[in-house]
Amino acid sequence: MNNINIFIAGILSGILNSAIASEVEFSGIASTEWSSNIDGGRNDALMISVLPEWIVRFDNGWKLNSILRLRGDFHDELYPSAIRRDGVSDASKSALLSDHIELELREFFIEGEFRDSYLTIGKQQIVWGKSDGLKVLDIVNPQSFNQFILDDYDDSRIPLWALNIEQTWGDWDLQFIWIPDKTYHALPKQEAPFAFRSPEIVPSAPPGIDVQLNDADRPDRFFTDSDAGIRASTFIGGWDLSFNYLYQYNNLSVLYQDITVSPSGPTVNINPEYERTHVIGGSFSNAFGDVVIRGEVGYFTDHYFISRNSVETKGIMDSPELSYVLGVDWTGIEDVFISGQLFQSWITDYDSSIVRDEVDTTLTFLYRQDFMYETLKVEMLVISNLNNGDGLVRPKISYEWSSELEAWIGFDIFYGKKEGLYGQFANNDRLILGAEISF
Repeated sequence: MNNINIFIAGILSGILNSAIASEVEFSGIASTEWSSNIDGGRNDALMISVLPEWIVRFDNGWKLNSILRLRGDFHDELYPSAIRRDGVSDASKSALLSDHIELELREFFIEGEFRDSYLTIGKQQIVWGKSDGLKVLDIVNPQSFNQFILDDYDDSRIPLWALNIEQTWGDWDLQFIWIPDKTYHALPKQEAPFAFRSPEIVPSAPPGIDVQLNDADRPDRFFTDSDAGIRASTFIGGWDLSFNYLYQYNNLSVLYQDITVSPSGPTVNINPEYERTHVIGGSFSNAFGDVVIRGEVGYFTDHYFISRNSVETKGIMDSPELSYVLGVDWTGIEDVFISGQLFQSWITDYDSSIVRDEVDTTLTFLYRQDFMYETLKVEMLVISNLNNGDGLVRPKISYEWSSELEAWIGFDIFYGKKEGLYGQFANNDRLILGAEISF
């Protein structure tokens, strides 16, 4: 934590040493959301969030952006006690004010022009890719899975302390990123409502055998364990194209397994570790009248999968993985947006001991329609995995009472067998009521 904070503070002080604040802007968002489990008839969460934002503009053209998030869950099911914190660096952890309330620095970065480049330095989100609902290239920032994938991307991404440099070179826009922040996915605790239980994600032990989940062994070398990447984008013949490369630690820890035997019986010890991978990929999109074709692809040199052979391989098999998404959006009817996507993931060096299928296929469908001069919005998102026959259905209705106030009602409905990524939450169907006010 000290290395990151000292390094970033040194850069910020050097840039702003002689600058004078010329303008300060303040705004924010306050929201509340209540959810109730419709399978078990219990209240899941009553969350209240306040996000004040400050923008400080300086006379040298630079500006400082800062967002705090004060969030509480007064049913204590989802935040903050239900999430593991061993994958998050001290520099990025939220402050626990009580068992129900946390305070987090969501953004704190300075941005501006420096010679021929545009710099963003500090705690930030870096978004790659064009997919909705599921991710292929949007993996620079880790994610909090306390609500699985039900949170909005902006809320679920964990901002990182990073250096982001952007510049133009001819017809190309180049982006260089360096991330010294050793923060990875934040996963639910074993007793949490959205704790992972699918055998594709977590190892399973035979009945009667104890399982001990240890804290993750997180990398800690300041420079050597940093992540770094480059993105080059351009516009050719109507196509928006990008080429991406990222050298990172996988944000999801590898759950190595060891078996120990004591007088009380055998115990499976799960020892999470983080492993390196190279990510090579790109994205594309083009509009043809009312239709937009888009997609992205990512090749991971090393991904790690749960194996049935826990003795010889510590329960893990390593293989490259090729993932891609192809999407089609249509706006041929006024106030209507329809989108469909095909996601596929291919384990290129497949072994029959791997629990997951060699090729995993997921389809998504989104229908959204605006009414009453775009104040009333009705939408339906369906995610369906073809391998396991499970999925997620998310109907939602939202109404904008004014430019500052919006309210919504929706459902999250899981289906399928418990071994699947979505079916593992088949008993977590819920009703959601929420409201958000801007100030």
